Amino acid sequence: MPPSWVLLVRHTECSAKIEIMQDKRLPSSRRTFLRQSLQAAVASTAFAQMPYAAHAAWPPATAAQWLKRTGWLAGCNFIPSNAVNQLEMWQADSFDLATIERELGWAEALGFNSVRVFLHDLLWQDREAFLARVDQFLTVAHRHKIGVLFVLFDGVWNPQPQLGKQAPPRPHVHNPGWLQSPGAAILGAPQRHNSLQAYVRGVVGAFRNDNRVHGWDIFNEPNNANKKSYAKREIHDKEARAMDLLRAAFGWAKAARPTQPLTAGLWNGDWSNDAALRPLQKLMVAESDVISFHSYDPPKRLEEKIFQLRRYGRPLLCTEFMARGQQSLFDPCLEILKRNNVAAYCWGFVAGKTQTNYPWDSWTRTYTNPPDVWFHDILHPDGRPYDPNEVAYIKRLTGAAAPDRAVP
Repeated sequence: MPPSWVLLVRHTECSAKIEIMQDKRLPSSRRTFLRQSLQAAVASTAFAQMPYAAHAAWPPATAAQWLKRTGWLAGCNFIPSNAVNQLEMWQADSFDLATIERELGWAEALGFNSVRVFLHDLLWQDREAFLARVDQFLTVAHRHKIGVLFVLFDGVWNPQPQLGKQAPPRPHVHNPGWLQSPGAAILGAPQRHNSLQAYVRGVVGAFRNDNRVHGWDIFNEPNNANKKSYAKREIHDKEARAMDLLRAAFGWAKAARPTQPLTAGLWNGDWSNDAALRPLQKLMVAESDVISFHSYDPPKRLEEKIFQLRRYGRPLLCTEFMARGQQSLFDPCLEILKRNNVAAYCWGFVAGKTQTNYPWDSWTRTYTNPPDVWFHDILHPDGRPYDPNEVAYIKRLTGAAAPDRAVP
C-alpha cells in the first residue's frame, strides 16, 4: 500500500501556506515535488481568490502627498436634477450640459470643491462619445473650481439596467430609477466579468493623468442586498460575486496606471478592528490607496468611525453622509469631518428626479407630498435653499465668499 497523504492549503491574510500531512514513509523528494506542484496550482486558482490585496496600494507617504495637494475636499454626490439615474445623466439624448453648468455653479457658490459622480458600464458601448461627454463634464466642473471623484460600479437599487429612454420616476419614492452597474445578469456570471475590463481600463486610462479628477471609487456598496426594494431580483450569492468583480476591477484600474488614488468605501458592519471585518471589507481596505466610508450616523457615531479608520494611516474620505431623518446633519457632522481633515460628500444636491428628499422608507410607506423634513438634498430645482441657515453654515465651513457667490 502506498503511504497515505493529504495536501492542505491554509489561507492567511498575506500568503497561502502549504502543508503536507503523511506518514513517515513518504520520501522527502516526493514531499517537495507535491509541495511545488500545489504551490503552482494555488498561484493560478485558489490563491487568486484570497481576500487580501493582490495589487499593491500606494505607500502611505504617497497618499499623504495627494492629500496635501488637494487639501480638505467638501462636496456632494452629484447628478443633475433632471436625470433619474446614471444613464439619463450621460446618454447622448439626455445629456444636459446647460443644467450641469447651472447646478455646478450653485455648488461652487456653496464652496464645494469636489463632487462624487456615478458612471455606468453600459455607457461604454458608445465609448468615444461617452468619453467626450465625460471630458465636457470635467471641463465644466473645472471652470467652477470643482474636482471629480468618479464611481465606476454600483451595487444599489435596480439590478436590471437597460440603455435607452429611462422610465419616469415613480412618484414620492426615494431614488426610484437608480441602476446597479453592472446588472445582475453580468455580476452573477463570473465568466462574464472580464467583459468589463475594457470599460474600467478605458475610462481610467483616458483620464489617468488628469488633475481635474480627484480619484476613482471602484464599486459603491457592492454587496448591498436592497432588501426593501429589489430583493426578489437580486442574485443569491451577491457578496461573493461582488468580491470577485471588485478584486478584478482594482487590478484593471491599477493596470491603467492612474496618478489619482483608487478606493472602495466601507458602508456597513463592524470596523472597530481588523478581525471584525468581513472578507469583502478587508479587500476594500487592502486595495485602497485612500480609505473611504459612508456614515449616515449621528455625530458621536461618525466620530467613532473616523477614530476606528485612523489606524490605517491613510487619508479618509466620507463619500456619503447627511440624512436628516437619521440625525446625520450638516451641523455638526460637516464640522467634525473638516476638523479631522476627512473629505466630506453629502448625498444629494438639487432635489429633482432622483427624489432623494424622500426617505428610504418611502419604498414601503406611502407618501403623497414631499416630507416636511427633507431626507437628503440641499436646494430646490430653482436653486433656493431648503434651509437658508443650513446653507449659511456650509458656506462658513467651506469659506465660500458671500455676496458674489450667493446661491439664488
